[in-house]
Amino acid sequence: MKNKINLPNHTLTSRREFIKSSTALGILSILPGSFKAFANQNDMKFTTKIKESKSIIGGYGTWANGLVENPAKLSFRKSQWKDTASWRKKAIDKASELISSPDIGKTPKITINKKYTFDGLEIEELSWQLPYGQITEAVLLKPIESKGPLPAILGLHDHGGNKYFGKRKITRISDQIHPIMSEHQKNYYGGYAWANEIAKRGYVVLVHDVFTFASRRVLFEDMTEIPWGYCSTKGMSDNNPEDVKNINIYNKWAAEHEHIMAKSLFCAGTTWPGVFLAEDQIALNVLSNRKDVDAERLGCAGLSGGGLRTVFLGGMDHRVKCAVSVGFMSTWSDFLLNKSFTHTWMTYAPLMPKYLDFPEILGLRVPLPTMTLNNNQDGLFTLSEMKKADKILQEVFEKAGAQDRYKGGFYPGIHKFDAQMQRDAFNWFDKWLN
Repeated sequence: MKNKINLPNHTLTSRREFIKSSTALGILSILPGSFKAFANQNDMKFTTKIKESKSIIGGYGTWANGLVENPAKLSFRKSQWKDTASWRKKAIDKASELISSPDIGKTPKITINKKYTFDGLEIEELSWQLPYGQITEAVLLKPIESKGPLPAILGLHDHGGNKYFGKRKITRISDQIHPIMSEHQKNYYGGYAWANEIAKRGYVVLVHDVFTFASRRVLFEDMTEIPWGYCSTKGMSDNNPEDVKNINIYNKWAAEHEHIMAKSLFCAGTTWPGVFLAEDQIALNVLSNRKDVDAERLGCAGLSGGGLRTVFLGGMDHRVKCAVSVGFMSTWSDFLLNKSFTHTWMTYAPLMPKYLDFPEILGLRVPLPTMTLNNNQDGLFTLSEMKKADKILQEVFEKAGAQDRYKGGFYPGIHKFDAQMQRDAFNWFDKWLN
């Protein structure tokens, strides 16, 4: 194999393991010997330290957190904004500039690879080729013998510390399910494939692999060697890529490669949320162009990384008439002071916090129906900042005279989209799309 690089021993084997341990993680600062010698207090003069609250960036947290206005420059909560339409145009224009989605062309030709029935659903396995990367694979589900056009949901799969899988995380298309996906659905989704469950309610549901996941993942054979080395593919076999050992090795490698991808995207003049948004909009095109879909009744939803994608897609593309973001709602301050180390590089659009707080990206869709679902013991966020984000969205929708079109929910437990949360989300879709 290429890229014989050493992986740090501290890398966690699953995102769920990381979430469970995140509250116990600390920051260890180790100065190299040469720097210790340079930093000898006898050789340097020190100014008086300004006492500040602790944060994950030490004493710099309070200072950094004060660099942006509160509310931010283009927050609808500012008194200067009276008219929703004029505010939204300015805010979306600036958000588009900062997210910087690449132009990936028109909707490509769609190939139907297989059609069959399972679990009371008609299933199509689809694929399309974007101008870059591997072929995108997707699954479409709808009730057997359904009469269209139906409302439709774009199902956005999670991150989960698992880039080997994508659409399989929230779908089930046969009795044979990979053991890793069986455990994944048990841990995060109450044992359900939620895309199947909402399709049974009378929806067409499309779930696609997004950039760097599953069929869209980075392949070893396409990599040049990283000479300074930190991650390893040692022990991986090409003979059986679905082997649990091979998948775990790939996921560890992909986790350590993530910052390289993010930096490279910045150098290309785009962002990870921007690439996600572009690819998710292509998938929304695929869904809305179908004859069995009512393009005026489109929704999107997802947990965790899927919740993140919902924030950007739901906020920026108002073809989405109803959006449900699950397990990904807090404030930029929470990331800055407390929790950026628990989050993927896929979260960040540099300079966005100057203009909109994180929940206000989703708030760009006001007055369109919007829901956020949160877990009280979610280790990826602090509860106080989740509550603050919920209050921000309440204020945005109330100011627009649409307070009945926003709903935030809080549930006991850690990071998840369990059966009760799914019922509440599905009922919200039924209310606004059915």
